[in-house]
Amino acid sequence: MKLIFATHNDGKVKEMAALLEGLPFEVISATDAGVPEDIEEDMPTFEGNALKKARYVSQKTKKWAIADDSGISIKALDGAPGVHSARWGGEDVPREQLAGYTLRKMRDIPEEKRACQFESALAIVSPEGGEWVFHGMVRGSVAPEERGMPRANLPYDTIFIPEGDTRTFAEMTDVEKNSMSHRGRAFTQAREFLSAVL
Repeated sequence: MKLIFATHNDGKVKEMAALLEGLPFEVISATDAGVPEDIEEDMPTFEGNALKKARYVSQKTKKWAIADDSGISIKALDGAPGVHSARWGGEDVPREQLAGYTLRKMRDIPEEKRACQFESALAIVSPEGGEWVFHGMVRGSVAPEERGMPRANLPYDTIFIPEGDTRTFAEMTDVEKNSMSHRGRAFTQAREFLSAVL
């Protein structure tokens, strides 16, 4: 069976394929499935954006589709950037500079008030119209400066320190990060669901 991941990011597809290893799915990108267009993430929640993308791709391909949306919410910034994490700085701030932009916003906020959380919603939609959503969340704090090796399209990894650790996500291996990350937790639930369905 083909499982279409509503993304054009090959790195995400590889990550998804690794997480679903052992299940009878071939994970391919929306691009490879013949859906090259970008789907605007204009819903007010992570769940809404994930469902919108998965529905669109499933309807276009008549296959099972999966999509995710995630972001960071910072308490001292009234929950910002939240669902706007990928484009918080507007057109003037490239994605790879979003961590620095965030740190400038938090320049005067003391260490004890830098609490935040990473959230992820993962939606699965079947060709028959079935819909399932899985959530992952990890609490932590915003580091005072960027640390570690940034991953492609994951700009906040260099400033997010999960609870119970002193390292940022960017200072961890992929295995370490996935074992505790918001996305890893949501994907683990999705794997369990797909195993049960099959």
